[in-house]
Amino acid sequence: MSDSAIYQERLMQVLLAPLQSEKTTMVGEKCNQVVFKVASNANKTEVKDAVEQLFKVKVSSVQILNVKGKQKNFGRIRGQRSGWKKAYVALQEGENLTFANA
Repeated sequence: MSDSAIYQERLMQVLLAPLQSEKTTMVGEKCNQVVFKVASNANKTEVKDAVEQLFKVKVSSVQILNVKGKQKNFGRIRGQRSGWKKAYVALQEGENLTFANA
């Protein structure tokens, strides 16, 4: 396998799911951004390349946040959910990306 084929395979594993909530909808309308749940070891350039390749749009910037897992009680035992990463992807002017509701 060549290096480019390995990189293409890696890009397919970076984006895990689009996030849809009231906040992400408002951000999408106001700032032309889309929000994704991404792999915990993903970086900005990988997220940008993955979105451009999968959705055929131009990305102007990417912002990544680490979301900490919540503390939860299981009876007398205290546990914690796993943390995860979220990426705000800003699209260039004129680009549009929508998801069909299932």
